[in-house]
Amino acid sequence: MKTLGPRTACGIRHVPVLPAWTAGRLKYCRPVLHGRSEAISVVDQVLANARAGRSGALVVTGEPGIGKTALLEYAAAAAGAVRVVRSTGIESEAHLPFAGLHLLLHPALDRVDALPAPQARALRGAFGLATAEPGDRMLVGLAVLSLLAEFADGGSVVCLVDDAQWLDRASAEALLFTARRLDTEGVALIIAARPGFAAPGIAELALTGLAAPAAAGLLAEHAATLTPADRYRVLAEAQGNPLALLELPAALAAGRQVTGEALPMSDAMQAAFLDQVRRLPEATRQLLLVAAAEDTGGRDVVLRAAAPLGCRPTDLVPAEAAGLLEVDHASVRFRHPLVRSAVYQAAPVSLRLVVHTALAEALDRPEDVDRRAWHRAVVATGHDEQVAAELEGTAERAAARSGYAAAAAAYERAALLTAPGPDRARRLVLSAEAAAEEGDLDRMVELACRVPADDAALAVRAIRVRAAAAFHQGSLSTARRLLTEAAALAVDPAPAAHLLLDAVHAAWYLGEHEIADAAGRLDALPLPLDDPLTHVARMLTHVVWSAVGRGDPAPETLARRIADARRTGFGGPHATILVGATSLQVAGHDTEAHQVAGTLLARCRDHGWIGRTPPVLACVARSSAFLGRYADAVDEATEALQVARELGHRQWIAETSGVLAYLAAVAGDESRCRAFADDALAAPEPGAPPPGMSWAQWALALLDLGHARWDAALVRLTTLHTGPVRHQLPGLRSIPDLIEAAARLGRTEDAREPLARLADWARQSGQPWIDAHVHRCRALLAPDADAAGLYEAALARHPGDRPFERARTALLYGEWLRRLRRKSEARIQFREAYETFVRLGATPWAERTRTELDATGELVSGPAATDGVLAALTPQERKIIRLAARGLSNRDIAAQLFLSPRTVGYHLYKAFPKLGVSARTELADVVLANNPASLPPAAATTPAR
Repeated sequence: MKTLGPRTACGIRHVPVLPAWTAGRLKYCRPVLHGRSEAISVVDQVLANARAGRSGALVVTGEPGIGKTALLEYAAAAAGAVRVVRSTGIESEAHLPFAGLHLLLHPALDRVDALPAPQARALRGAFGLATAEPGDRMLVGLAVLSLLAEFADGGSVVCLVDDAQWLDRASAEALLFTARRLDTEGVALIIAARPGFAAPGIAELALTGLAAPAAAGLLAEHAATLTPADRYRVLAEAQGNPLALLELPAALAAGRQVTGEALPMSDAMQAAFLDQVRRLPEATRQLLLVAAAEDTGGRDVVLRAAAPLGCRPTDLVPAEAAGLLEVDHASVRFRHPLVRSAVYQAAPVSLRLVVHTALAEALDRPEDVDRRAWHRAVVATGHDEQVAAELEGTAERAAARSGYAAAAAAYERAALLTAPGPDRARRLVLSAEAAAEEGDLDRMVELACRVPADDAALAVRAIRVRAAAAFHQGSLSTARRLLTEAAALAVDPAPAAHLLLDAVHAAWYLGEHEIADAAGRLDALPLPLDDPLTHVARMLTHVVWSAVGRGDPAPETLARRIADARRTGFGGPHATILVGATSLQVAGHDTEAHQVAGTLLARCRDHGWIGRTPPVLACVARSSAFLGRYADAVDEATEALQVARELGHRQWIAETSGVLAYLAAVAGDESRCRAFADDALAAPEPGAPPPGMSWAQWALALLDLGHARWDAALVRLTTLHTGPVRHQLPGLRSIPDLIEAAARLGRTEDAREPLARLADWARQSGQPWIDAHVHRCRALLAPDADAAGLYEAALARHPGDRPFERARTALLYGEWLRRLRRKSEARIQFREAYETFVRLGATPWAERTRTELDATGELVSGPAATDGVLAALTPQERKIIRLAARGLSNRDIAAQLFLSPRTVGYHLYKAFPKLGVSARTELADVVLANNPASLPPAAATTPAR
């Protein structure tokens, strides 16, 4: 193994030169780093954890030359017999989707067949190993997680990624997705990047300059012949930067002034590199420029492109001897990224164009078509339809591989090379839509705003992109306005209907006036009667009109419209079927809504549409919460929140936080409830209600009710029921809570109007569970002579799939019976309520019920742990056990929870002894015994296969 000379890299000595990636069980001579003991200890801990089966990720940040690469070299050497895979971001490869990821995972690709089929397809398509299918870029990240777990092969693996700031965006996103989900795969992922590389949720180690003693020691070791004066000048200029300490002495020896006008450190080091380059023969300098412009490092391509410039293979020798290049039989690699940057940026533009032309000619294989197109694009000036068409083809291939950032860049460059007209506008729209798929909100708006309004169809598409960005940024008023404008421009009713469906959705979070406007426009569209979209649209407008008090009060109208939508599969496509599920929730048809949304969720998982899951998961979580399946609802809402945060979708962050606040209120977890409520109340758009306001208000009021804070609860609920979002789901569904708080305070008159509204909803919906609420509320307000019959009627109408609400009715009935001194009858109600509250983990409600039981003379111990024996499990173990109890395999569970199958197996191994089981077949009985609501019907939770 070769070692570099005395001026190698950032603060290390005798560093072995490694290929771009190294796999296998290799051993290295561990390099010595100056002044990095703390950083070394952090890296050692990450490696030790991986050897012990605990995965971890670390991002090392710092300015150029600060020692990031040296720390990666140390990690590679310290890995010992552990498998090591490596990759380096290359600035010129940023337009090639998954280039950096392919370089990293190349040694592991023989394990792809072991992945779940959707993941394997996504990874092969991303790497060009198979025909790409439309998919979700986040699915590639899940495939990376699974592949690394397979590659660890029961042991561990170390992944090292350098210069991550130059990775193509698709590779960076996939790696970060993986890093946030590492668990027990035995994977150590260490990423080095310059400051500003965004990696939320991942531990960061920021490197700064070496302390004075370490800097002096490094300089003395590598530049012992410097005079004291020169040594002082270098130390002062380098400011502890290891690479500067190694390179500036060479510049000083060449006669260049180190001190004087202050330069940014990267500029100073690039200048030092250029001093070495300028002393090389001209042919060698030209060959270096070809290598700097060629993004793969392929030696054959570099030499073939350089041949027309008069360069020969022997011209590489001076650059290799100077330590600027490392050459082997297949590749040409620069010693440091700044060498590449310095060579390329110092070259005259005219010479760069000659080099890119030569490279385009040299890249003549079919698999080089995309690289060839980009080299031609660099050279092209003015309008060039041939190059524009090639770039459009590149963009189509990138999009097919879920490389949407690369697709957006290629479409945009193609548009710039296209003469003004329809083709240029079309390519700009395609660029904006690709940016939308990527989730780059600012970019999609900037591109969409450049689309001319000459072509109505293209203008509609561009406006819809801008509206989508506004919606996800939480600018709902802007989104509604743009969608309404686009619908007015649409020539055909079908696209107009889709736009107005989205407009109604945005208006739903704004207020009744906005809802009326959007719903009225949707109703006015002349949609064909036999179109499934028509039935979904008519069902939606009916329920939103009813929610704002302007609908057809006849129950048969709602029943007919739901039946029509059901007969056509609720519209079929993703958008309309989600509208259908949400409409069912507004109408109170929660069981069917859960089934419809669950079917859509299964479709998303089957196709790997991870990025589309937040609204679907939110809908499923709401239904689970309404049906009393709180453990499932927490899992679903937590997953929705995690993905929404990764995508930056503020709307779904706010709404899902509100659902989680409600679930925390049921459990009586005050701190979590308030924290989630704060997130739900975040208002990114001035003058508009926060997207999660209704859920937050309901959650905080329910928290007050659980702790018998009647005044506070009534204030919050009154604010909700008189505010701008009273039409939303929490508005109707919290009416029983408002009536309970008012009755507790003796303010029965405050409950009359809400009760009438609840009764009207019950009559229109035809749902027994709403009838049960009406009877319970009437019992709270009725004289004693009538209350018992109303409570009994309420209990008779509560369906078995809503245990929390039935238990609340039993508690209220028991309190009424105890007040009348009918203690033995009260105990029957209290026992039922207490057992249900304990099983559901509704701690404050269980405590209230236990106090009531004590008052009847029946003493009970404090509430048992939530979920019985399941309480001994970690949250991750509980989620996995529930899915395994439904019969899902490890692969299926991994796909659902965005984990690796190895991690699923590990958690099952840890959970079985805690549960006292030895086989998966026993899990269903355990889960059912502890929480029957944890196993909903299979139709609602079809697993990904």
